[in-house]
Amino acid sequence: MSSPTVRSLKYLREQGYHAEVTEKWNSFTKTRKDLWNICDILAIREGEILAVQTTSGSNVAARVKKIAENEITPIIRSANIGIHVHGWRKNAKGRWELRVVDVS
Repeated sequence: MSSPTVRSLKYLREQGYHAEVTEKWNSFTKTRKDLWNICDILAIREGEILAVQTTSGSNVAARVKKIAENEITPIIRSANIGIHVHGWRKNAKGRWELRVVDVS
């Protein structure tokens, strides 16, 4: 099973973005740290920068709330960086489906 981050990387690259993971693993505290506490992937293409938070389909609302409450979010928006939440879930046929929520 691939992670939401791996699936989002594949999706973004298919959309023409140059995308890289910004989430880091801290082996001392055994925790993950996102860029700006909301960005797992930073993606760019001509004229566009996109910060992406990836998660399971059931956690999309929690991630949208996390972004809304983050003190850096207004700065990201004022820099014209798009902010998307990617929520992944399996459909009835067992295929992965992506829900994109634009919170820019």
